[in-house]
Amino acid sequence: MPGFELWSDAERKEVTEVLETGILMRYGFDSARKGVWKAKSLEEAICNKFKCGYAQLTSSGTAALTTAMAALGIGAGDEIIMPCFTFVASFEAILSIGAVPVLVDIDETLTLNPEAVRKAITPKTKCIMPVHMCGSMADLDALKSICKEHNLLLLEDACQSIGATYKGRYVGTIGDAGTFSFDFVKTITCGEGGVVMTNNKDTYVRCDNYTDHGHDHKGGADRGADLHPFLGYNFRISELHAAVGLAQIKRVDEFLSIQKKNYKALKGILATVPEISFRIVPDANGDSCTFVSWFLPTEAITKGVVSTLKEEGILGGNFYWYDNNWHYIRKWDHLKNARSPYPVSDAQQQALLKLQQQDFSASDAVMSRCISSSISLLWTENQIQERGEKIVSVVKQVLKSSLTSIKQL
Repeated sequence: MPGFELWSDAERKEVTEVLETGILMRYGFDSARKGVWKAKSLEEAICNKFKCGYAQLTSSGTAALTTAMAALGIGAGDEIIMPCFTFVASFEAILSIGAVPVLVDIDETLTLNPEAVRKAITPKTKCIMPVHMCGSMADLDALKSICKEHNLLLLEDACQSIGATYKGRYVGTIGDAGTFSFDFVKTITCGEGGVVMTNNKDTYVRCDNYTDHGHDHKGGADRGADLHPFLGYNFRISELHAAVGLAQIKRVDEFLSIQKKNYKALKGILATVPEISFRIVPDANGDSCTFVSWFLPTEAITKGVVSTLKEEGILGGNFYWYDNNWHYIRKWDHLKNARSPYPVSDAQQQALLKLQQQDFSASDAVMSRCISSSISLLWTENQIQERGEKIVSVVKQVLKSSLTSIKQL
């Protein structure tokens, strides 16, 4: 992880073809673009690769989530159940369409705890949104069962797990809709970009219209002849960004193969320490392997390891999400205090302020012991061995120090 590490002439070729036409916009200018349609080609490639019926590119993963929610009919006052460990874009998208984010606990999958989801359902619940964090996936069978029981939508935020599968199907294609992010540090990148995937034609058509100011795209080569069935926004991807993604998706199997090999090697080294355990993966064969996520026995030991890794200059690439202010609710003060440059609705404000008192101790118990080690595509076997041995050495050092301190009490 990620695709930018293996930048090549393939990406340069696709971008150059766009520059040679001078047409950077994905719609219109039919004759001038000389048959070059990178966004259309990338959408077709996404459908073919990930086995989904329809794909609509957007300007970002956040825009993809927002578009998917709008296309599914989610809006003002509707509640969306989501995990308290994710990226901030997940709740930003919910708030942007007037809906209410309902955050619940995760478990050692690092994704939604199905029982926590059940307890959070109210008459206002419209959708369950699992976030497939750090390359792996949520327990989709359990979540699909809950959705069916309560007649709820299932929207997959698969932005961090491109290429992961669950029981033979790609994550992001299993729910009513799903999204990928193609930002700079994702498994495949457009620089900036995202996509909504769905197997429902009506949902796709609404996505297609919504991302382009409501254009119905039925006017042929004349955009001025398009009608506007409903409101929309400008969430279009550019041809330049799509060109990068088109080259990258042709290489995704290459990226995933290297990722899985390096993941297996690093995890094998970490597994030599009995005190280290690993995240639960609902379908181990489907892990895209962007991170090795591992647990230590206690919060104190984990913080000791993180501190020592930092002191020895090897913390880079090892993420302690518990103290990270982008990915875990503990440091999302702007969310819990409903800080916004514009007034949010009363329902949104009440829900956000309620988060200040909500008990996330079950998630704290997981996240406070978790370190996620990102997997590079550029590592040599020697570099993996050296990196793994350094981490193991630090872990053993902290464990020994902790045991000594206990004996002295």
